[in-house]
Amino acid sequence: MRNRRNSDKPANLSTNWWIFDVGFSNYNDNTNYSSAAAQAYAPGSNETWLELKDGKSRNVNVWFFMQKLNVAKHVVNLKYGLGLELNNYHFKRNVRFDPNPPAVPNAPVLSLDATPGRSYSKDKLAADYLTVPLMLNFNFTPNRKRGFGFSAGISAGYLYTARNKTKNSDEGKRKVKDDFDLEKWKLSYIGELTLGPVRFYGSYALKGMYERGLDITPYNFGFRFSHF
Repeated sequence: MRNRRNSDKPANLSTNWWIFDVGFSNYNDNTNYSSAAAQAYAPGSNETWLELKDGKSRNVNVWFFMQKLNVAKHVVNLKYGLGLELNNYHFKRNVRFDPNPPAVPNAPVLSLDATPGRSYSKDKLAADYLTVPLMLNFNFTPNRKRGFGFSAGISAGYLYTARNKTKNSDEGKRKVKDDFDLEKWKLSYIGELTLGPVRFYGSYALKGMYERGLDITPYNFGFRFSHF
């Protein structure tokens, strides 16, 4: 790490193009599976149906850009941007998401595949969002190339696609696209930590990711590859 020269002072407005996050997706499942709403969405379900495989559920974020606006002596800054949040939830059990027919309100969506002799090698739900983050950034070393600090704020994401992808012994690959009654909007608390060249990120949704039946709150964490 080295000090900046006087001619290399931080700009009042700086732009970082193409930031990448690589990490893990997970969630807290507080669903009351004995409730009528949960059984309507997933008949016969219990708390084991949507357990995730350890370390298999991945999160990749692609930010088209992020900008940092100086607020106070380059120590306090406003950060915002636009990008895609890509979440992949890999399940332990052989669950299947089926499209919810528009003409049938509150139809069952989730089922457990108990077909004799059928084995699954892949079963995941992908949920992808177009997201705008807004954070207050604190940079404790504004005159250094590689800073130390943190950011905290909120993000708003719109669900633009969701799909259930499975691969099993007799059907092969199967992909079903639908919203599966997921919430269209996701609001999250977000944060990042900068320790010189190493950056971490995290997010935690303000509410559950399903419109009905399931009370499941997603969160992500991992490494951020960014210039600031």
